Order: sequence, then C-alpha cells, then structure tokens
Amino acid sequence: MFARNLLLIGGWLVASSTAMAGGMKLGDLCRLKGQETNTLQGLGLVVGLRGTGDGDSAPTSRALARMMQLMGGPMSLDAVGNLNVTDVEDAKNVAMVFVTAKLPAVGAQQGDVLDVSVNAISAKSLDGGYLMLTPMLGPRADNPTVYAMAQGRISLSPDAPATTGTIQGGMKMEANVRASYVKDSKITLVIDRDFADFNTAQRIEDEINSLTSLTMGNPDHSRLSGGSRGGAGTYGETHAQAIDQLHVEVLIPAIYKDNPIKFISFLLDIPIQLANRGKRVVINEADGVVVIGDDVEIAPVLVTHRNLRIEAGGGGGFVEIGPDGTPAAAKLKSLADALGALDVPTEDLIAIIKTLKAKGDLYGEVIFR
Repeated sequence: MFARNLLLIGGWLVASSTAMAGGMKLGDLCRLKGQETNTLQGLGLVVGLRGTGDGDSAPTSRALARMMQLMGGPMSLDAVGNLNVTDVEDAKNVAMVFVTAKLPAVGAQQGDVLDVSVNAISAKSLDGGYLMLTPMLGPRADNPTVYAMAQGRISLSPDAPATTGTIQGGMKMEANVRASYVKDSKITLVIDRDFADFNTAQRIEDEINSLTSLTMGNPDHSRLSGGSRGGAGTYGETHAQAIDQLHVEVLIPAIYKDNPIKFISFLLDIPIQLANRGKRVVINEADGVVVIGDDVEIAPVLVTHRNLRIEAGGGGGFVEIGPDGTPAAAKLKSLADALGALDVPTEDLIAIIKTLKAKGDLYGEVIFR
C-alpha cells in the first residue's frame, strides 16, 4: 500500500504519502464488468396493520380484490364483469408497498434466501404488518420474468421511518441470476474511481501486455525477457487495450478459452505499480480528517486567520530547503504543520484549503468525501 508519515496535529489528521504505491494487485484496483450489484423489485400488499393502511385507496382495493380472487376468495362482479371492490375499499389494515432486494455481485442461485426492504406508498405505518407473497422482477419494467418470491413479517428499525421496514431472509430465489463476465472472448476491467485516470489505465494495459502467459498462451507465470507489447514474435499481438480512464479491455487467450475463470484469477493477481499520488488532498468534513499528499505545493501567499498571520514563500515566512540548498516551493503540508502548532481547528484548516484552491494557489487535486 502507500507508505505514509502520519501526524496528529490540533485534533485533525495530516497524512503525507512519501513513496510510490507498491505491492498492490490488479484486483485491488479494479473489478470485472458484470461484477456489480443488481436489484430486484416488486409491488406487494401488506396485511395485519393496526388501522394505518391505505384506507380508501382505489389501487390498493383493486390489488386486494384481485389477490383474493386468485386465491379463490368469493369476490362479486359488477354489471360489466369487473371485480366489485366495494367489499374491500374500506380495508384500513392493508397497504400497497414497494419491495426491493439487492443481489450480490457474484449473482444468486435458485433456492438462495436474501433480505428485502419494504417501503409504504401511502400507508402511515407498517408496524405489525406481514408482506403477502410478492413476485420479484428485474430492474427493467418491460421484462416480466419472475426471479424470486418475497413474503414475511416486517421488522421496523427505531432509527428509520415507520413507513420503511425489512424482512430478514424474506426472499427466495426462483431462478438463477449469474454474473456475466465474458463477452466476445473479452473481459472488461473497470478501474476503481479512486484510482481511475489515464495514467493508471495505460499502466494496466502495459503490464498485461508484458506477460508471456498472455501473449504466448504459456500458463507458467513467467515474463517475457525484455518484452512488452510486440516482443513475443508471432505471438506478440496486443491483448489489452485501455478504452478510457475507467475501462481496459482484455482478450482471453486461446489456451484459456474453455477455462476463463483460471485466466481471470491469474490476471487479477498480477502486481501493479502506481504512480505517486502525492499531489492529492482528501478532505472528510464530517469526520474532520484531512489527508495531504507530500508533493502538494502552494504559491507564495499570506494567510490571515483571526489575529494570526502566516506567510508561505515569497522571500519570507516558512519555505523548505531543496537538496541543493536553494529554497524549494512551499508545501501545503508545511502550512498545515504551522496551523496545527497554533491550534487552528479542523474546520478552519479546511476553509483555508478551499480558499487556496479557489484562488488557484494550491497545486494539486482536492477531493471531498
């Protein structure tokens, strides 16, 4: 991981990265396209409420009448043959709800049991309610495939509204949902947004294309001597291509065509060396944490804070001395050290960093979490 020096100053944390990232594997930086969370959804009815249901809601009355008819209940018809909902229109213990469940990134198999979330549409409370058997569809409303069925007693959280609840193990999968990784004999690597940039994408492409096991179909994990792209003779075609700063396409070698999982496992295990990210500042205002890269510089400025004055660079105040003995550019880390020594609170440090960035006097990337 990143090597860092940690300093606890005035109640806030300043961390400076001082070395190149090392020891990271490709699987730490990215995931496979297709390896993402999916959502199932459905409309259902909750019964057993204590007078907090939908009341005289016409959609709820029609849904309840239809369900009673499907279950063999004695429902009357009106003059034109439609269900007569007058018998159920005053059912205050029933509510129509929106039901959702998240499938794991690895997919789900028939028979798996997962948790579901239940949200009222117009009911005042779901306390004491029971979700009747509800078909769960995919995220696309135009696909009528039923992937699972949900039902069960609703549990409310004391920290959440009474109109939202969960059912632990309330959904049973009725069909397999598999994560699809391979398309047209290729996989697509999706770089984590914390690392995504053109430099990282190009490094990943070059690293993959330098592997003998990819360019020559050799399953021993050796590298081609002096080789990168095109260095394997007739086998030296490009097998990885960076599409943008987020995506890298990789062609599955013929030797792994019938066993892509082995190829993916090997691929995600290769080490990747990232460039130094020392020109980055990460700020978490909620937790009062400021992480400052070692190479973040600032222009010569005069910072005033209440009755304090701190000058950075410009022939006065603090500056760092370079290896040759000449003054170096002022670092944001040094300014943070000076402010910390004066017991400047975290929120004021963050305000100063924002002002420096807005003025164009901070030379680095600022990320807010």
